[in-house]
Amino acid sequence: MAHLPRIFTSLGLKKAIIEYSNSNSFLRLRYAIFLFFGSLTLGTSWYFFMEGFTIVEAFYMTVITISTVGFTELRPLGTSGQIFTSIFIILNIGIFAYSLSAFSYYVIQGEIFKKINMSYMEKAINDLENHIIICGYGRYGKEVAENFIKHKLPFVIIEQSHDAIEEIVEHPSRILYLEGDATHDEILITAGIKRASAIIAALADDADNVFTVLTSRQLNPKLNIISRAYQNKSIKKLRLAGADHVIMPELIGGFYMATLVTKPNAVEFFSFITNEHVSDIGFEEVSFEQLPGHCKGKSIKDLHIRSETGTNIIGFQTPDGRYVVNPTPETVLAPGSSFIVIGNAEQLKLFRTNFKNADDNV
Repeated sequence: MAHLPRIFTSLGLKKAIIEYSNSNSFLRLRYAIFLFFGSLTLGTSWYFFMEGFTIVEAFYMTVITISTVGFTELRPLGTSGQIFTSIFIILNIGIFAYSLSAFSYYVIQGEIFKKINMSYMEKAINDLENHIIICGYGRYGKEVAENFIKHKLPFVIIEQSHDAIEEIVEHPSRILYLEGDATHDEILITAGIKRASAIIAALADDADNVFTVLTSRQLNPKLNIISRAYQNKSIKKLRLAGADHVIMPELIGGFYMATLVTKPNAVEFFSFITNEHVSDIGFEEVSFEQLPGHCKGKSIKDLHIRSETGTNIIGFQTPDGRYVVNPTPETVLAPGSSFIVIGNAEQLKLFRTNFKNADDNV
């Protein structure tokens, strides 16, 4: 019994009720449209076949009968015609009331605008290429989204909380989103995971993050997958599931606070250069595969990166994953290696132009 609240939460009971209500209102509108056109067809058929009216006259007679405008019939009706018309009027009073109720509810609840908005979302998402998928719009998902907006990176959010969706809708930027469970293949495919360059799993539960990572890796083996972990024991599971990077924010925060005690000035300096609100200094990483053809096989000295762009190389990653700080000028990028440069916004822009393939610039 103790597990029941969590089960209901994981099933998304609130979301299920909302979805049922929305689908039910749409179903009512469909019934109303069906009843209206069914009534129109029935009346027209009766007056055409049973009363001998022309098709236009039969249609006109049906319309004035349904609308109860009080116009006189085009021709005198027999007893059967009068009985049918009387029953037809009573029947259509109910159909009209039901249709008006269904349509009013549909409009008041904003279902029409939701359908239009979702059509726009689906079309915009289908047009995305090399975008990033953010799973979860919690504390960290929001921070990631704001960072991507600032850098003008294309992304789409997958979120199943209705409250979070409302927050996304009210955001001043036009954020692309999908309402659904990121652990499901269908929602990931709709988000364009096969065309995406990266995915960030920032869901509230480690088990959900593991499942999302596993599914994402199966759908796109080349995807860059980053996941958040809440517990240390989940880090290994996430890596085994296929995550390229696993982040534990609490661990990073603890390390940061501890370093403030031993190396406060160094930490403050790093915070300064990474804070875009007070500094225009940034970092850029370029791999061997991203280098233009004429730069491959050359040493750092021969690339003249500092003299041409003003940026400085501060780190080098070897093909086996080891990092070298301040690599020597003779260092040559080999397949699978990369280096990291630092500079201001203008210098980094020039660096991307000169030393990164156009398809890889973001």
